[in-house]
Amino acid sequence: MADPKGFLTTGRETAESRPVEERKKDWNEVYVPGSLLPIISKQAGRCMDCGIPFCHNGCPLGNLIPEWNDYAYREDWTAASERLHATNNFPEFTGRLCPAPCESACVLAINQPAVTIKNVEVSIIDKAWDNGDVVPRPPERLSGKTVAVIGSGPAGLAAAQQLTRAGHTVAVYERADRIGGLLRYGIPEFKMEKSHINRRIEQMRAEGTKFRTETEIGRDVDAAKLRRRYDAVVIAAGATVSRDLPVPGRDLKGIHFAMEYLPLANKVQEGDLTVSPITAEGKHVVVIGGGDTGADCVGTAHRQGAASVTQLEIMPRPGEDRAPNQPWPTFPMLYKVTSAHEEGGERIYSVSTTHFEGDEDGNVQSLHLTEVEFADGRPVPKPGTERTIPAQLVTLAMGFTGTDRENGLVDQFGLELDARGNIARDAEYATNVDGVYVAGDAGRGQSLIVWAIAEGRSAARGVDRYLTGASDLHAPIRPTDRSLTV
Repeated sequence: MADPKGFLTTGRETAESRPVEERKKDWNEVYVPGSLLPIISKQAGRCMDCGIPFCHNGCPLGNLIPEWNDYAYREDWTAASERLHATNNFPEFTGRLCPAPCESACVLAINQPAVTIKNVEVSIIDKAWDNGDVVPRPPERLSGKTVAVIGSGPAGLAAAQQLTRAGHTVAVYERADRIGGLLRYGIPEFKMEKSHINRRIEQMRAEGTKFRTETEIGRDVDAAKLRRRYDAVVIAAGATVSRDLPVPGRDLKGIHFAMEYLPLANKVQEGDLTVSPITAEGKHVVVIGGGDTGADCVGTAHRQGAASVTQLEIMPRPGEDRAPNQPWPTFPMLYKVTSAHEEGGERIYSVSTTHFEGDEDGNVQSLHLTEVEFADGRPVPKPGTERTIPAQLVTLAMGFTGTDRENGLVDQFGLELDARGNIARDAEYATNVDGVYVAGDAGRGQSLIVWAIAEGRSAARGVDRYLTGASDLHAPIRPTDRSLTV
């Protein structure tokens, strides 16, 4: 263990954020560079000798958290990195983007603030990059087998890296112009700078993984032909169909899905555009949806110079403490203030949009809403609570409903879907089509980055066994395990 008395003598301390007015003027990550290292060893020392580390259960990857906490406490960064990479291909992604269900399951969190597991994780991996401990790990020999991975988000990249290291020849197909999926075009720079993706891609290239951008399977390449070309296929195309809001006025100009709005802002940072075609500058912005994607829209609107930002959520405001039906060590629904919310704007809970109004040119100008209360699990409008708020840019961030069916991928493969509309798979992540596997949101439905990486690793093990009859690859979860879904 780390410091035997650390949890008694050391209080929780997290990464320092840059001042709001400073960070709203740029797109750099919100935290003060280097602010973690002076405190992180002591923070890792708060990890207890708890006997049964429930953080393992809280983490879909099965991260060896007490082990790398101990190494971080002792400042043995090389050993800490080795233990961290034993279960997670991309800890710099999860350390920045994961909501940390491991911390909710921390034994210390029963009656004290949890260990700062997420901060320790990102400190270890950043130190590993600085020290040169992250190097390519090409296979010692090739298997002669080929695998196509469809999608380059966290699930696809994890599957591809695992299969490449197992000796298979892997090609990743991505429909966008750059590798990274939602990591590249869904996550704003202020949450994760894209340099973290770029250096992982270079590591994977050096290991032997091939990348094919601007190639959409189903449209540019027939899925059935792809299957005949490769010994196995992993579908990691995500759940990319955005949930719509079918109310009067939806067709007005200025109302966009979050995934129409956010990628353009990222393309500006990539240097592809000077100014985003969809900008919040000088506008009253309304974000519909209270989750992380909605918060990303809020932070983006701040940096584009919005006149005001309002975020709407149909659900009631979560509490500050665990609800009785969300006991430790489950992941609770708590009121959360993200870095984007610290920067300003208003959040309104328990409201539903009734319709939009526009000007004579067809541009949205206002949004009409009503308060709601829930009866039998369904929102019911409260009479007399209708009101109007200004809205010159509206982003819909209400989640995703499943895999794209319009591009032909599902039908060309002949894939079966489950009751939730996701691609069906068995305990080995295999679909009904021989040699075709599925990982991440395409099979699970909309979920977290940590689940995507875990499923990518597990699907890779299934493919490796299919190709060779056995596998030494680490597989943290089975697709039937939904006990930890958050």
